[in-house]
Amino acid sequence: MLIALNKPFGVLCQFTDDRGRRTLADYVREKDVYAAGRLDQDSEGLLLLTDDGKLAHRLTDPRHKQAKTYLAQLDGNVDAVALQALSCGLLLSDGPTLPAEAARVDEPAWLWPRDPPVRFRKAIPTSWITLTLREGRNRQVRRMTAAVGFPTLRLIRVQIGEHVLDGLLPGETRQLGR
Repeated sequence: MLIALNKPFGVLCQFTDDRGRRTLADYVREKDVYAAGRLDQDSEGLLLLTDDGKLAHRLTDPRHKQAKTYLAQLDGNVDAVALQALSCGLLLSDGPTLPAEAARVDEPAWLWPRDPPVRFRKAIPTSWITLTLREGRNRQVRRMTAAVGFPTLRLIRVQIGEHVLDGLLPGETRQLGR
């Protein structure tokens, strides 16, 4: 079984929490599935869940270099120099990143409002990029954008390999296969 979930902002990527925070159990009704990968509590978007260990391994093991695409709202007006640096790869505290695909995009018309909203500052613009990675380090997108001078304000994963968010609203699931 393979399930796509649009993980809402503020939800933990686990099924239980002893501190009463929202978890996957609040959204996923299927039993005996687990997340194939993770999204931070403050990130949103596509999360795949499965009951198939081999499939989970193919989706998450860095050796398979499964492409993951993110839509990121950045603090400031991102420039070509920053996009080039993201594309070539950066040196982070845990070593160099692989080259990535980075492009500036307009805020998509399909994007849902975030609750709570991203902070707004009149004097500082924001910009949007897509970033496609083939590795998955802890908070990697956020660390990469901060390293080029444009911290991430909002982060939404929109694609994992061939699987896309494709119209799922926050908290909705879709069965992709068995």
